[in-house]
Amino acid sequence: MFRFILSFLGGIFTTITMSVAMVALTIGAIFWMYGRDLPSHESLASYTPPTISRIYSGQGRLIDEFAKERRLFAPANTIPDLVKQAFISAEDKNFYDHDGYDLRGIGAAAFDAVRTRGQDVRGASTITQQVMKNFLLSGDRQAERKVKEIILAARVEQALDKEKILELYLNEIFLGQNSYGVAAASQTYFNKNLSDLAPHEAATLASLPKAPSDFHPVRRKERLLARRNFVLREMKENGYITEAVYEQERNKPLLSVQNGDFESFKADLPPRDYFTDEIRRQLSEDFGEGEFFTGGLSVRATIDNEMQPIAADALRRELEAFDRGRGVWRGTGKTLAPEVLTSESAWRDALAAARVPRDITLETQWFPAVVLEVSGEGARLGIEGVDSAEGDNWVPPQDMEWARARKSDGNLGSRGDLVSVGDVVLVRRMVTDSDGSFIRWTLRQVPEVQGGFVAMDVNTGRVIAMQGGFSYQASVFNRATQAKRQPGSSFKPFVFAAALDSGYTPATIVVDAPIEINTPQGIWRPQNSSNRYYGPTPLRTGIEQSRNLMTIRLAQEVGMNVVGDYAERFGVYENLSPVLANALGSQETTLYQMVAAYAMFANGGERVTPTLVDRVQDRYGRTVYKHDKRICEDCSLPTLAAGQSPRVISNRERVMDPVTAYQLTSMLKGVVDRGTARSSVNLPVPTAGKTGTTNDSKDVWFVGFTSNIVAGCYIGYDQPRSLGNSASGGGMCGPVFQRFMSKAVQKYGGGTFRVPEGCVFINIDRFTGARLGENASGNNVVSECFRDGEIIDFGITFDGGFAMGADLPLVEEVGGSAVREVTTSTGEKAVVGKKATIGNVIGGGLY
Repeated sequence: MFRFILSFLGGIFTTITMSVAMVALTIGAIFWMYGRDLPSHESLASYTPPTISRIYSGQGRLIDEFAKERRLFAPANTIPDLVKQAFISAEDKNFYDHDGYDLRGIGAAAFDAVRTRGQDVRGASTITQQVMKNFLLSGDRQAERKVKEIILAARVEQALDKEKILELYLNEIFLGQNSYGVAAASQTYFNKNLSDLAPHEAATLASLPKAPSDFHPVRRKERLLARRNFVLREMKENGYITEAVYEQERNKPLLSVQNGDFESFKADLPPRDYFTDEIRRQLSEDFGEGEFFTGGLSVRATIDNEMQPIAADALRRELEAFDRGRGVWRGTGKTLAPEVLTSESAWRDALAAARVPRDITLETQWFPAVVLEVSGEGARLGIEGVDSAEGDNWVPPQDMEWARARKSDGNLGSRGDLVSVGDVVLVRRMVTDSDGSFIRWTLRQVPEVQGGFVAMDVNTGRVIAMQGGFSYQASVFNRATQAKRQPGSSFKPFVFAAALDSGYTPATIVVDAPIEINTPQGIWRPQNSSNRYYGPTPLRTGIEQSRNLMTIRLAQEVGMNVVGDYAERFGVYENLSPVLANALGSQETTLYQMVAAYAMFANGGERVTPTLVDRVQDRYGRTVYKHDKRICEDCSLPTLAAGQSPRVISNRERVMDPVTAYQLTSMLKGVVDRGTARSSVNLPVPTAGKTGTTNDSKDVWFVGFTSNIVAGCYIGYDQPRSLGNSASGGGMCGPVFQRFMSKAVQKYGGGTFRVPEGCVFINIDRFTGARLGENASGNNVVSECFRDGEIIDFGITFDGGFAMGADLPLVEEVGGSAVREVTTSTGEKAVVGKKATIGNVIGGGLY
């Protein structure tokens, strides 16, 4: 009997032993089989998670962020212990003790799954396992993935310390609201740094990894509150907080940005605009889109926070003034359904969802609104962000008299009949100029006409302001950098610059007379904008009065290939077609390129590469791009003598002779002083520039500069059509330039344009090109720069080889009289009679 019992027990022992061995062998085989082709865990040691790229203004202010996953990387030593303890308590209380996996937790999860027949399938992953799942494996719940998790977790525990594993976890996890990692989530939910979080706030963040969508701080507030208090209790039981702290923190209300308890971090960010979006476009091309959106780049932009709003306001004012002058109402084109208008909460939700611009400030901020009632008293509005109980949310009838709505048949309706119930409109507060007190609400609309504006430093090419349209949210197309338009007469300075560099002078005479050119499309008969002809005229007057026929003759004399090379050297075009029409700016370019080219006139002829970015640093603070390549040896000195500034050596390429640059600048100054821009540009410092108006006034331009700042404006319809017979570059873009530069001069100053070496000044008559004495004075006298040693043939006339009409006036001052009084070189007064004509000139010159 005893031997039987021993035999029986031996059999049981053998069976158990064999079973255990089989199980062990099976488990070993499974782990061996799944462990053969696993991804390497060694890459985790050098892992750099995708992080936000941030853009800062020139004054160091954060102005925009770009990211595919909104993540702010926080090294382990910068994450407060309180935050680590909250997540360990919520997700893996034995984190510091296990070897990467928790067998007891796995067993409990398996038991619950069997007991509930698969209804309660919960994870039993440690933080280390979650790191493996997030970084190296898929997120499915298959047993195969769980085995791989355990294998990799065990391996990584041997390779990395606990703090590094926790760092990877806390920076990688998704916590809802497009926030990845604890640093970004802390900002998203509480607008706080990690170091400023209270225990209940840390516990709230630690509640989210389980299922962020199920613990929304507004929609699932009670559920999140319960989970938060559970995490606080775990923190207490694990010894991380005291009983007193636990009781205090669990009684705190659940506060969040989403619930309106804190201001969002986005409130500190200005709305995205054309400037930062253009940086995104350019850096995505330079660094690659993936690196820009995930590389954690720190971008120092050139934008001036003070000048950018002024640029936007200057352009918007002109666009709106033109639009309101046309008197056609278009509105937003959006309407709300009648059923949502019966409830304030309903129409507010519907209005919030309406895609209309909210980034416009012109005099005052513009608000989206819905028309709730139309009566003889006007239109009653529901205005976004404005309390309906104020009682003054009416637009009176007189505010709607300026326009007529276009009906479905294309005709205009009755004046003042603009809106209907349910229409989504834009409105702003009309206020008094004296103290800004409220007068009434007034209807506004985004103009159909558009435009662009760019301003930059003439010496560095740093763009200090850029506006690509009326509203970025209404249209993201950047008309400053992306719109290719005909520059019209604003291109003429490049023709004249090519001539000056080819031996012509500002006093050279070119004939202004009719031209006929046989082209494949037929006979081309270009005209001056005045439809008049002025005969032989000096170059200076030709550009000041923007004479088309003189420009064509000059381009023919110099050669369009020379003009093209010049324009390409300045970056206006990549390849200018050598046809004479292009001398009048008929080939398209961008405002951005034109402004940069004019900067080279202003700085004396040195190359300027326009830029929106001063510097780019990677996530480790290393500079990977710097725009300014100038040499500053003194900048490395530990000290400088009192009153001494660092000496910066310019190493820029010279693209134009400095004398030519000064001659052209002086001529362009004449455009502002007495030419086509005289009525719209009037600054307290010397200013030069050129207007541009294309055929049928489809595009109007003005590009101008002081000694420090160059700025340009373009206005036109996106689908080119005439702006009207009265539209001109001086009349529309000149005021935009004036408004902006009036403020820019106050900040950046300005002075006389620097005279280069090699300039010899001689007085000439700007109407005849004749040489005058040193002491000559009068409205006709200009002190012109000529090259030292240059042989000047005063009076020689060029006609480009074209035939010239008979008996045209040799010169004619626009608006001038038949006779005029001048002061001679001896100081005496003399009266000059009527101007000579081609018919009575005897001898000399080419015609």
